[in-house]
Amino acid sequence: SGSLGLPNKHHLFLKNVYHGKGSRPFKALEGFNNVDSKVLSGNYNGYVIGSEDEMGRMSETGESVTKVLIPGLPDESNGECGARISSCFWQWKPKFNVHYEKSGAENVNSPPLLFLPGFGVGSFHYEYQLKDLGREYRVWAIDFLGQGMSLPFEDPTSPSREEGITEGKDFLWGFGDKTEPWANGLVIGEPVYIVGNSLGGFVALYFAACNPQLVKGVTLLNATPFWGFFPNPMKSPRLARIFSWSGTFPLPANVRKLTEFVWQKISDPESIADVLRQVYADHSINVDKVFSHILETTQHPAAAASFASIMFAPQGELSFREALSRCHMNNVPICLMYGKEDPWVKPVWGRQVKKQVPEAPYYEISPAGHCPHDEVPEVVNYLLRGWIKNLESEGAVGLPLLDDMEMESIQNNITRDLEFVREGSKKSVMVRFLESKFSLWNLIKSSLKSRFGKLETKSP
Repeated sequence: SGSLGLPNKHHLFLKNVYHGKGSRPFKALEGFNNVDSKVLSGNYNGYVIGSEDEMGRMSETGESVTKVLIPGLPDESNGECGARISSCFWQWKPKFNVHYEKSGAENVNSPPLLFLPGFGVGSFHYEYQLKDLGREYRVWAIDFLGQGMSLPFEDPTSPSREEGITEGKDFLWGFGDKTEPWANGLVIGEPVYIVGNSLGGFVALYFAACNPQLVKGVTLLNATPFWGFFPNPMKSPRLARIFSWSGTFPLPANVRKLTEFVWQKISDPESIADVLRQVYADHSINVDKVFSHILETTQHPAAAASFASIMFAPQGELSFREALSRCHMNNVPICLMYGKEDPWVKPVWGRQVKKQVPEAPYYEISPAGHCPHDEVPEVVNYLLRGWIKNLESEGAVGLPLLDDMEMESIQNNITRDLEFVREGSKKSVMVRFLESKFSLWNLIKSSLKSRFGKLETKSP
């Protein structure tokens, strides 16, 4: 049914979309010559587990698994419309604009959701959430500075007088002698639910720890548990002096050659395809759009310097664990959703978070890799809706997969097959809910709800 394969790179022809200073960046990628337009092609049949008439199955621990039917994504081929997505820019500094996408602006009384992308991707990675969740919520997704479409319109540094670094030197921005004067120097306006994948999860947690009054809750999707390979100058001033660059433009001379060497390797189309093969558990998934967007971003003249700026920036003042502790102390709700087959942020990292914040609901999704929101958006959107409704109703609406559970069952791990329809076929994904820490009051409420529910069922 197809695989994450890439055609011979000699058949791949990219036209330079930057035609001199001031030209509008991010024109559409101008295609492929004499090859199938499906760069990384396939279909979605990899999610079918068991036969269609099977009412349940056994999990890997031997327990019975019940199927739960959940909504699919808007089927635009059948006339079902998803929310309209708007592309916008917010001027952070002159020539430095932050790109973001939004949907659901008409849902004025609904909670706002903000999605933060992982390293190397952007708001395009949340298309399924913008179209689907935007039908009932107000939804934003942003491109971090240096990623996606949040890249400078002009070279933020003056030309370098150094010669002989590489032949394509003039095409690279941010490698100059000094920063231009105009480069020296949010948007929603109310508390939000923040959802972050990978690096975006780290940033979401960090932001919530520093600004708890602006955050209604944080959902971590295979969140990176650390970031920054160099010491923070505030916490370790002596060590920081050894490598004093803080990620700003221009790049120091000792970083430039290393950046160019590494960039040539990782920006190659085959390298990008290799990464996608690693992070998506189901290789039959069509990731053409993701591949094209990533490849397009690598063609920007500031991409190499931005990559180095993000990779070599020092650690934040708070570690992941410290940010999590601060969120816990400030009663910021946390929800955990982790793809089980992630080769990078394995489930053990998510369970460490669960151990530190035991009351946080933890959903382990399989099969799913590092980007469950893009690989199984139906499941992630369903769980997000349920978690937000649980918080907004102050517990009157139960957590996803727990609505009708008996009190005794709540104490245990729960496994469900979430079944949905995608492109006319039934698919299912196993989701394991790890036990939560419930207060005595919650146990009493659950017991009363269970008891009175049974009485109502028996009454004539």
